[in-house]
Amino acid sequence: MSTRILPIVTVTLEKIVGGGQTIATMEDGRKLFVWGGLPGETVEVQLTKKKSRMGEGVVVNVITASDDRIEAKDPESFLSTSPWQIMAVEREQEYKAALIDEAFELHHMQLPQPATIYSDDRLYGYRNKVEFSWYWNNETNTLDLAFFSRGTHRKLPVEGTSLMPDAVNELAIKVRNILRGNGTNGFSLKTLMIRNSQSGAISAQLYVKEEDFDGMSDEAIESLGIQGFEVIFSNPKSPASVITKHLKRWGSTTLVDTIAGIDFRYATESFFQINLPVYERALLDMKEWIEPSKPTVDLYSGVGSIGLTIGSEHLTMVEVNESAVAEMRQNIKQLGRKNAEAVLARSEHALDYVTADATIIVDPPRAGLDATVIDKLLETKPARIIYLSCNPTTQARDVTLLKDQYEIVAQQGYNFFPRTPHIEHLIVLQSK
Repeated sequence: MSTRILPIVTVTLEKIVGGGQTIATMEDGRKLFVWGGLPGETVEVQLTKKKSRMGEGVVVNVITASDDRIEAKDPESFLSTSPWQIMAVEREQEYKAALIDEAFELHHMQLPQPATIYSDDRLYGYRNKVEFSWYWNNETNTLDLAFFSRGTHRKLPVEGTSLMPDAVNELAIKVRNILRGNGTNGFSLKTLMIRNSQSGAISAQLYVKEEDFDGMSDEAIESLGIQGFEVIFSNPKSPASVITKHLKRWGSTTLVDTIAGIDFRYATESFFQINLPVYERALLDMKEWIEPSKPTVDLYSGVGSIGLTIGSEHLTMVEVNESAVAEMRQNIKQLGRKNAEAVLARSEHALDYVTADATIIVDPPRAGLDATVIDKLLETKPARIIYLSCNPTTQARDVTLLKDQYEIVAQQGYNFFPRTPHIEHLIVLQSK
């Protein structure tokens, strides 16, 4: 069955919308959501999706460029990793602030002050984790690192990304070259995950699709000069890099980073913040609203990097990921926090910990707070809720549901992910 080839259309782009795309109107009146373009530009767009009410696509030719357009640092692959590389950083800051304001306006709420975005001005090399896919060229029988092309299932060969430190990109190339030298083909490989600490320690995991994979010898791994390496069999039917079975371990793939003066241990594959300096700034802002005399309940807590840095002495942290909770408990033990408890559960299944006398911290996934969490907050009426969000749209929805009993007393946006549309936003709610 052949794939239907969608047309190229010419449109004038209007404005950037919440998902990070720029919107346009096609000749037939349908809205078109476009990657790789800026407001005011006239562009040619290759459609990637065409539905009855809307379409999606990517810019393939700029006819009239915006004054805000700049040259992408990764011209071949920026759409895969950081589609806002094409705009001046001043515009990025402005667009992110505007998207926060609009998210609340869509829910008929107005923030006490216009949104602002904190940035440490480090635009590239800020990430501490990358996950490469693999590309196999059938014509040349060549193995390459790859990212997925935006809006498609096609893979794009790459040499790295400017969002990562040079040492990480160099390591990825070393691993690729070892696999090339062994004659490994792309069909036996899944992903390559690399993580680095602020001190420069690096660990990596090679996820493969075959249990008998033997393409990385101990000598080859040792030649990489990194702290730790694992070869992991991952169920080929799973689209994600899941650990099904450890095939080879070398060194240690547990890293250590210091946040707000506290050391945290975390595994290469675990959830841990990507941009630690900006995250630390957010933590310090949140800490101003913690009352040491009151218990702190930290929902959606990951490895505990919020609660253990800013929480009070009496601290409860709730997390659904089993490996994250194991790391959290190790961090609690290492820090000697006798009055801190790590709870393995979904936050919506651990609502007995939400009490009127506690300060509540929430840092939910992009879907926002579960309705049962909202109901529990309205029922118990804790005096203060500290809400850090990676999705201002769902945060605005949740705050709207709480607005009859709570008022916003502090707000701040953070540019955790420069050159991308992703935004972190802090809201502090005080009971009326």
